[in-house]
Amino acid sequence: MNLRLTDNPMELLQEIDACRLAMARLRRDGRRVGLVPTMGALHDGHLSLVRAARKMCDAVVVSIFVNPTQFGPGEDFESYPKTTEADLDACRSEMVDFVFSPKVSAMYPDGADMTSVHVSGLTEGLCGASRPGHFDGVTTIVSKLFNIIPADAAFFGEKDYQQLMVIKQMVGDLNMPIEIVGCPIIREKDGLALSSRNAYLSEVERMQAQCLNQSLMAACEKITSGQVVVDEIRDGIQKIILDAGPAEIDYIEIVDAVSLTPLPKIDRPARICLAVLIGGCRLIDNVAVDVPL
Repeated sequence: MNLRLTDNPMELLQEIDACRLAMARLRRDGRRVGLVPTMGALHDGHLSLVRAARKMCDAVVVSIFVNPTQFGPGEDFESYPKTTEADLDACRSEMVDFVFSPKVSAMYPDGADMTSVHVSGLTEGLCGASRPGHFDGVTTIVSKLFNIIPADAAFFGEKDYQQLMVIKQMVGDLNMPIEIVGCPIIREKDGLALSSRNAYLSEVERMQAQCLNQSLMAACEKITSGQVVVDEIRDGIQKIILDAGPAEIDYIEIVDAVSLTPLPKIDRPARICLAVLIGGCRLIDNVAVDVPL
């Protein structure tokens, strides 16, 4: 299915009621709707989600909203990259039908922060351990978006793998009638995963950041060769990262691919996940691994 909803220009929606009316129109016309939730500062990783949505759906909606409730104290909410005009141009070029870009006051009017959505278990490790409350902010805003935009499918990148699994869990547990589609990580030519926060890196730090993907690829080679002991694999990843330059490692974990439970050895489908601060910029990455033959 790859039908353009209309030849009219992309429509920018900033009010919740207007967005609901537009979605009701799509529903009335029997259109399959794809939603791509973003915080803006769009890059080709985001646009790959738009392209996936376009292939699977009749109409594509992109939300652009920098969500304050998923940022902790001292994090970069105020300085998070905002490139509104470039984002809208990118959406137009990808034939997005609607962009929903509400104000914070619309999504969180006075008193609307008394309710939140919490997914236990999956949120306790990895990024959840060092960013308490982060995933409550994510699941709450995604729930709000799903209520405002009753899409048939929503598209999320695997770069934020923990987020993807948490949202899948939430949707299943709460019987939300929406398909969650995970899409592959999009990388630069040197392997660095695309991220809006890459803009924070200096030229030297950007070169250094190549070590993240290099360390993951080296770990995959070890696993393919038969190494299954997690501590030894983790030590190898850490050495490559620290040898590349000054860095603060938040975590390097090898976890069950579904439960995100840390593994002592690789005896099932797993995910190597890491978070590293380079020059004060927090970067995350991950790679899928399977039991070596």
